[in-house]
Amino acid sequence: MKDRGFKKFRCLIAAAFSLLSLLASMTTAASPGLDSLRYFFSDIDTFEASFGQVVLDESLESIDDGKGRMWIKRPGLFRWNYDPPEAQEIVGDGERVWIYDIELEQVTVRNQQATLGRTPAILLSGSGDLEKNYAIIDIGTQGRFDWVNLVPIDEDSGFTEIRIGFEDNRLRLMELLDNLGQRTRMSFIDLKENQPIADSAFDFVPPPGVDVIDESGQ
Repeated sequence: MKDRGFKKFRCLIAAAFSLLSLLASMTTAASPGLDSLRYFFSDIDTFEASFGQVVLDESLESIDDGKGRMWIKRPGLFRWNYDPPEAQEIVGDGERVWIYDIELEQVTVRNQQATLGRTPAILLSGSGDLEKNYAIIDIGTQGRFDWVNLVPIDEDSGFTEIRIGFEDNRLRLMELLDNLGQRTRMSFIDLKENQPIADSAFDFVPPPGVDVIDESGQ
């Protein structure tokens, strides 16, 4: 039971935070999607949005879903608050990841760098090089959205591809395909870009009385 929150973290959060890691050093030919990608990752330091997500199995049957609000501050700070019925808070303070399962009254703490490992979220720290880690493919405009596909070069990354959709230069959609054939689809609304977010928003103190499982090694 204790890994329920961590599963969401790996499948949804870590993948989603690959968004913040993409650096402005890209040299790929210009296109609406790539231009939006460059803008988002070179000019935006803070990002806040409401999100919805669904996880699909190989048969495209829904096996998990959720919604909530997220905040990101580069480099390395993030908070994802999931709404009930599986209310959770997942917070990265730059050193540790705190996964608070409200229903279970349980907090799991892990080392942020070690937890993210080779997932796309490792680039969140700003230490990654996009072109060394991904093949960047412009897949054009489909409907209202300009799409870019990122294919990890490292076969151990945990994901086989990440599709990012922009509308009017703003992040709206993301779809991730993992090595097990599961797809995580995420949508973002009520966006706020480059609005002040205090560092204290990414502090986490376990509530009194909850079980704390410290696996951070700190």
